[in-house]
Amino acid sequence: QKDAAAYLRAIRYVRVDDAARLMAALKTRHQLVLEDACHGDFFIERAAAHGTHFCTYLLGTDMEMNTPDGYAAMDWASGYGDYLARPDWSTLRALPWLAGTALVLCDAIDEATGEAVPFAPRSILKRQVQRLEALGFDPLMATELEFYVLRESYAEAAGKQFVDLAPAGRYNEDYQLLQGTKLESLYHRLRSELSAAGVPIEFSKGEAFAGQHEINIHYAGALESADRAALFKHGAKEIAWQEGRAITFMAKPYQGWTGSSGHIHISLRDRETGRNAFPATDDPQCREMSDTMRWFLGGLIAVSREFSLFVASTVNAYKRFALGSWAPVHLAWGRDNRTCAFRVVGSGPALRIENRLPGADANPYLSFAAVLAAGIHGIEGRLEPPDEFRGNGYTATDLPRVPHTLYRAIDAWESSSLARDAFGADVHAHYLNMARVEQNAFDVAVTDWERERYLERG
Repeated sequence: QKDAAAYLRAIRYVRVDDAARLMAALKTRHQLVLEDACHGDFFIERAAAHGTHFCTYLLGTDMEMNTPDGYAAMDWASGYGDYLARPDWSTLRALPWLAGTALVLCDAIDEATGEAVPFAPRSILKRQVQRLEALGFDPLMATELEFYVLRESYAEAAGKQFVDLAPAGRYNEDYQLLQGTKLESLYHRLRSELSAAGVPIEFSKGEAFAGQHEINIHYAGALESADRAALFKHGAKEIAWQEGRAITFMAKPYQGWTGSSGHIHISLRDRETGRNAFPATDDPQCREMSDTMRWFLGGLIAVSREFSLFVASTVNAYKRFALGSWAPVHLAWGRDNRTCAFRVVGSGPALRIENRLPGADANPYLSFAAVLAAGIHGIEGRLEPPDEFRGNGYTATDLPRVPHTLYRAIDAWESSSLARDAFGADVHAHYLNMARVEQNAFDVAVTDWERERYLERG
């Protein structure tokens, strides 16, 4: 290839052993300038193999990029040094919606030790994958991501101070063909361009409110699947911005709107046989659970409250857990039962668990790690799940409940010795501080609801 831009547009994946071909192609473009003002020549000679540096504060800020206190590894006393962003060349893909642009994901490395930064989300997930591999399993995972398309652009939404925003549709479009057609120009781009970027989309469909839609991403290994989910959320926003629209993955944008979910499907592949470890027999119609699947499910039910901080990390995320809302409120399991937190679906090679707890706003690396760590706990402890719940899970009275608020999730995380053991004491402390920072930011805010309720009558 003599034209690096054409080369990048043409590829979908570049294997690790193909990275040299990419570098050779890039060398023909002496004036190529990459993201973060990294000149092409410097990138080839230095950054491609070694990585680039970034300030440690990026793993210890809030959403406004403030630098709050409480992070042991990053504060003013530490001088806010650098970590290394080391490219994972197996993640390289072209981005069709940005001309002549490719993306490669990086791992955060402590350059002094050469080790992964433990509280970086990708590092956290990798650790849980390695734990499962040691038990003889490869986790296969997939996501269903729901989102709202708004009539406003991001700039227009900000100009309205995010008040009185309008969904792009006028009525519930769940499986509704006409409503989906009205925005097909956008949805087509999401399906085709994200698939071309190595995020294979199975299908899209209208969801349970006006302007709400869902995308299903094909399953893969846990790390690859989390990479896909993260890239989809970012890419969808960029494409929407190009179309003059805003897409939001916020769990509950308005009280009366249906919440947006980020369901996770999970099965385990036996590393020796290559077969799904969840069915009890090799019968392709088998729906009976193996010991491994029962124990994994038992772990999910036993510790999901303690790990909820990784699945729902914001104040708003807990507004989604409401009765009759399509989001679960009780930690129960059932076969093809959408009122339960854990829905067992499929048979034989496709037998799997759908975890319905995460919202669309969840960090995929953290939520995937929470699912795997809970399942590992179940397998190691041979935890049997309770009996299958039948009927309306919202009416259950004797089952553990999803935490009502971020406050309760913080308490459950703080007191969890299992979370410390599964993720490490440094990770536990880091994300405890993250949650407290988020909760404190909400606690001091004065909301529209308060003004409407108290301004005249208070």
